[in-house]
Amino acid sequence: MGSISFKKVLAAIVLVSLIFFVGVQAGRGNVSFGGVSNSANSNLPEDIDYSSVEELYDSLRKQYDGQLDYQKLLDGLKSGLASASGDPYTEYLSSQQAEQFEADLNGSFEGIGAELSKKDQFVVIVAPIKDTPADKAGLRPNDKISKIDDQNAFGITIEEAVNKIRGPKGTKVKLTIIRDDKQQDIEIVRDTINVPSVESSVKEGIGYLTIYRFANDTSALARKAAREFKQANVAGVVLDLRSNPGGYLDSAVNVSSIWLQDKVVLREKRGDVVIKTYNSNGQATLAGIPTVVLINEGSASASEITAGALKDHGVATLIGEKSYGKGSVQQPERLDAGGLLKVTIARWYTPNDKNIDKEGIQPDKKVEITEEDIEAGRDPQLQAATKFLQK
Repeated sequence: MGSISFKKVLAAIVLVSLIFFVGVQAGRGNVSFGGVSNSANSNLPEDIDYSSVEELYDSLRKQYDGQLDYQKLLDGLKSGLASASGDPYTEYLSSQQAEQFEADLNGSFEGIGAELSKKDQFVVIVAPIKDTPADKAGLRPNDKISKIDDQNAFGITIEEAVNKIRGPKGTKVKLTIIRDDKQQDIEIVRDTINVPSVESSVKEGIGYLTIYRFANDTSALARKAAREFKQANVAGVVLDLRSNPGGYLDSAVNVSSIWLQDKVVLREKRGDVVIKTYNSNGQATLAGIPTVVLINEGSASASEITAGALKDHGVATLIGEKSYGKGSVQQPERLDAGGLLKVTIARWYTPNDKNIDKEGIQPDKKVEITEEDIEAGRDPQLQAATKFLQK
């Protein structure tokens, strides 16, 4: 870990399609329904009456002054249907978007390097990724995007924002953002984004483990670092999850298992019904070693699963700022006609039965980073974690 990128602090991947997620993907494809159906929607008809849709299509086809693209119309119809759920994390991705989604989650794409989400009709920054153009330009968590290249962005979908922000390496995009009720323009040069999953180091008897995203390789890399910490006989560990927008649910469970032996990591519920319980697995290599978890407003989804589990079981102290607050589980469904539906199927709860959706996880010790800290290259959160472990 050593040095840290401070503009990372307080910071989807837009990835720019984010690790998308928007959220990002607690539950990406690793979710079991357990035979439980959603009875709340049992009153809906099994099939849609498309007569009104056909009427709209016929009118559009006959009267629209311009060239229509049939596939885009179909994709728009599907996207609108998913969007009508009212849930920002339930979305339809076209075949091309679905392919990019898979590539993004595992770390290589061209864009700016920031995850997006949606709040109150604004597309907002969840977290810029360390050392990406978004990070270097100074984007931060909860920055609201009001314009993209001087075009109004209020009310647009995440997919629309992604399509506007993405672009070839070397090209520019201008984001007009609102921060602390003040509006400012930030011009960003797009680049190839290769997102690291894990970095680790040992310094003065303390192991530092930074996880930037929960990807396919995160579990193995984190366990390797844990073994190195154990061999080095570290006195404590700092797990840095700041500005980590999430990723694979199973990866979060596996990382939590490095500290937890045969413990509940999270539960998934539909309403009050538990549909699946995730328990720790494997050897808890770092069990009993004093640990601090660093979180901030950019710590979301899978990051919150890990932080919440370690906090509830009393094996780690959380330092920093309140996390993002994404407590829902998405499952991607490949569609026969192409494309993908990413649908919210449940809510996840910490071992102490707390759902953090829109609330986040409060740190045990609140430490903020000021503008002055960022400009001076100081990291009081990391300093507080190190001091705590050196007591």
